[in-house]
Amino acid sequence: MKKEEDYWTQRYKEDKTGWDIGYVATPIKTYIDQLTDTSLKILVPGAGNGYEVEYLWKQGFKNVHILDISEIPLKYFKKRNPDFPKKQIHCSDFFEFEGQYDLIIEQTFFCSMVPTYENRAAYAKHMSELLKPNGKLVGLWFDIPLTGDMIKRPFGGNKDLYISYLSPFFKIITFDRCYNSIAPRQGNELFGIFEK
Repeated sequence: MKKEEDYWTQRYKEDKTGWDIGYVATPIKTYIDQLTDTSLKILVPGAGNGYEVEYLWKQGFKNVHILDISEIPLKYFKKRNPDFPKKQIHCSDFFEFEGQYDLIIEQTFFCSMVPTYENRAAYAKHMSELLKPNGKLVGLWFDIPLTGDMIKRPFGGNKDLYISYLSPFFKIITFDRCYNSIAPRQGNELFGIFEK
């Protein structure tokens, strides 16, 4: 996966980070705000600059972990959050990463990887492997057409397509058009809660 690491590192070096909104996405913030158990072990994969991780940390979730394939955003994250534990900052390929979590926050990470059947099936399987029994995968997936272009990211999909990958591993709690997306993404996001 060196190719993927190089791709994302280059994007950060060139400041081509159009996906980065600069703060925690409203639908994810709304979900976090109703969580009461701050002892949950949480992972945010493909986190980039990690605004969701930062928000969780500042809300008292001290067992939250950030994962990205590129060192660059993780350095920015550490600079903004100097008190965040180094052992909870992971620079690794998602597919090689190991651990067991109560909750995984999905911030359109699925839509960042080349949309082959193999990648998407492996994503669903590995998400399940990273979760404890009854653990939850929660977050946002882009509801935009999948064009067949294997270069232009983010890669799209729709509710039925995502369910086809996730349903072998998860029970669907909710998966619907997002009502509180930020303005530029209104009508283009699905919010889902999946339970292992």
